[in-house]
Amino acid sequence: MMKKHVPNLFTFGNLFCGFLSIPYIIHDDLRNATILIFIAIMLDAVDGRIARILGVSNAIGKELDSLADIVSFGVAPSFLAAQTYFYDLGMTGIIMSGLFPLFGAYRLARFNITSTEDSLKHFKGIPITLAGGIVTFLTLFVGSIPLWVFILLFYGLCFFMVSRVKIPSLKKLGVPLPKYSVLITLFLFYMFYLVSKSRFENVPAFFYVALCIYLLFIILRYFKEKEPKFAIRRRNFRLPKRLFKKKNKKH
Repeated sequence: MMKKHVPNLFTFGNLFCGFLSIPYIIHDDLRNATILIFIAIMLDAVDGRIARILGVSNAIGKELDSLADIVSFGVAPSFLAAQTYFYDLGMTGIIMSGLFPLFGAYRLARFNITSTEDSLKHFKGIPITLAGGIVTFLTLFVGSIPLWVFILLFYGLCFFMVSRVKIPSLKKLGVPLPKYSVLITLFLFYMFYLVSKSRFENVPAFFYVALCIYLLFIILRYFKEKEPKFAIRRRNFRLPKRLFKKKNKKH
């Protein structure tokens, strides 16, 4: 009975990291805030895979995952954008950033009513996890990326979340790569750069947590599910038609 709740623990961790990032954003600790959002991305990539490995995928897990995603990859990244790029715009900037979770919520609602077979083949619009991860990654370069460029990317991601653009899904292909692995790896390399630049002083508190989850991320990448590599084909042996003809002649 406890086995079916294991993936939900990772989903709850995803939701908690998204919530916990918001107080860090308020206190201008953007480094820990971005790490928490990326930890949430790692947990989101892991929970579904663990559910499939344990064979405990269910509708409750799907709904719970969507509720966690709207906080961690909708509200938290948009609030992060409001505190970095849109900060000087005042209330206008808050309204501008607040549109992101609205688009994300619509995208999640549409995904939840999509048939399982269609979701295995392709996604309609980019997932909110990917969009929120890109927004979070871009906030690391505040001061380097012009505001107008960020606005174009920000609303471009909003548009592609609710668009009907079909993005191939790797679930049915059996590709062992976890979701969003490239984005997470780039983020960790960037964090290593920041840590080495400061001579490993003032290392963010959640950096070590992110590394541990990333190790789990890599282990699951090579963890093979209990399925045969090659499908066993059953051959239907049939008696030659000549035998039946001979029997009919004797009668």
